[in-house]
Amino acid sequence: MYLNLNIGILGHVDSGKTTLARALSAIASTAAFDKNPQSQERGITLDLGFSALQVDLPDHLREQAIAEGYEKLQYTFVDCPGHASLIRTVIGGAQIIDMMLLVIDAEKGIQPQTAECLLIGELTCRKMIVVLNKVDALQDQAQRAKTLDRLRKGIAGVLSKMSFDASPIVAISASTGENVSALVDTMNAKSFMPQRDMGLPFMFAVDHCFAIKGQGTVCTGTVLQGRLSVNDEVEIPKLKLQRKVKSIQMFRKSYQTIRQGDRAGICITQFDSKSLERGIVCVPNYVHYVYAAIVPLRSVRYYKRPIKSKAKFHITCGYETVVATVLLFTGESESFSFAQQYEYLEEMVAGADSTQRNVFALLEFETPILAYHNALIIGSKLDSDVHAADCRIAFSAKLTDVIRDSKYAETVLPEQLQVYKHKSKSGTIQRVVSEHELIAVGLFKKAANNRQAFVGLHIALSSGERGIIEDTFGASGKVKLHFAQPIAADVLERLRHKGPMAGGEETIKVELYFKKFLFRKNVKDKKVVQ
Repeated sequence: MYLNLNIGILGHVDSGKTTLARALSAIASTAAFDKNPQSQERGITLDLGFSALQVDLPDHLREQAIAEGYEKLQYTFVDCPGHASLIRTVIGGAQIIDMMLLVIDAEKGIQPQTAECLLIGELTCRKMIVVLNKVDALQDQAQRAKTLDRLRKGIAGVLSKMSFDASPIVAISASTGENVSALVDTMNAKSFMPQRDMGLPFMFAVDHCFAIKGQGTVCTGTVLQGRLSVNDEVEIPKLKLQRKVKSIQMFRKSYQTIRQGDRAGICITQFDSKSLERGIVCVPNYVHYVYAAIVPLRSVRYYKRPIKSKAKFHITCGYETVVATVLLFTGESESFSFAQQYEYLEEMVAGADSTQRNVFALLEFETPILAYHNALIIGSKLDSDVHAADCRIAFSAKLTDVIRDSKYAETVLPEQLQVYKHKSKSGTIQRVVSEHELIAVGLFKKAANNRQAFVGLHIALSSGERGIIEDTFGASGKVKLHFAQPIAADVLERLRHKGPMAGGEETIKVELYFKKFLFRKNVKDKKVVQ
């Protein structure tokens, strides 16, 4: 059995990623090295490519790996596109990797998609080796040394501000093979025992699907969690089909069982392979459609534009990307609960201060997505200019609270989600009834029919006295105010006075401050509290 590490190869277009994958690999899958005809025609990587290299277990892992039943170490390389317009494919691919090789053209240095790949890696794996490729183009040895030294210093400066583990920098030429063996040695030294949880329900990210006549349909992909054995029953949630597993292969070798982290092909009972280009295969009744979600939001510090409520973002979950509308709110606790109240937030600013520490977002998906609890999502502005230098990746989150009710806007939101805005109303005193009772006007429109919802709320006079709205009064928007403590005589005198006040004193106002909840359906039923 092989200990499998999934290694993402990321970088700017034309940095030599596919050439590097070919130089490193001993085994190619059915979707490796730009086999896509369009990739060959255009000369760039358009989709994810998969290949592998099997090596002896490194000394620092041997004892633990053998104890867990592993005989060798296998690197599965995930060759990601580098073109700016294919960023959603890169985000999807990065969510299945354990470590990344960031490929940088030694002549050109860090480019726009290099920076985006760094951010994606920081959000997904945080273990990285930087590969300075195409050193053969730097033929003058003295100039080569200066260029590589400058690049190393610049990259080290960028990485010092990020959350990666110690990231070695290796200079190579993938096309000539120069120093590729040193890169493999670095990968061996950087290899680790990834955390795998075999007890979770089986889930498999499918990236390629094809039929084999007389055998069944083969889905190739990566085991995200759990384990799977031949003859197990699986579900294809997108198609609402359940099928039996007939056989399993990993890079042309047959296996009875696969586990989290493995790259494999599973042959299942026949279905139309064209109906599942990418997606999820899992244990029955585990993955469902999600129509909305509430997530704790983590903004990407390099995203320079504000994240605003009611704005639309591209949300990538696994291999799927959909558009969602964002509504922001903030609360005192770090974890979300329907039992708590939250204040509506107009926008989340990059580098937000402590008042925006616990920011949550309601994501309303234009198209429901197939997702599972705690899945990573990444929010981006993919409709931005692909040639612009600014960062398009805005935030990340875990799907901790998902909403699977398609009618959630009528059920979950008005009944459970307590998001409010601070509101205020100002009026004047029309009549003094007694030292404990006043009649106020102007707080509500004359035709207002929701005054009853405000009965019992606290009010304050601009002179300092505090009371409550005791009841509605008449049919013209007036309300009766009650004061537990008697109002001072001089204040009553001012309230009774008609016309301009002597000495330029201002007219006493009555102020009402309250919370207005966003998702209450009917005006007369709107819940308002202090």
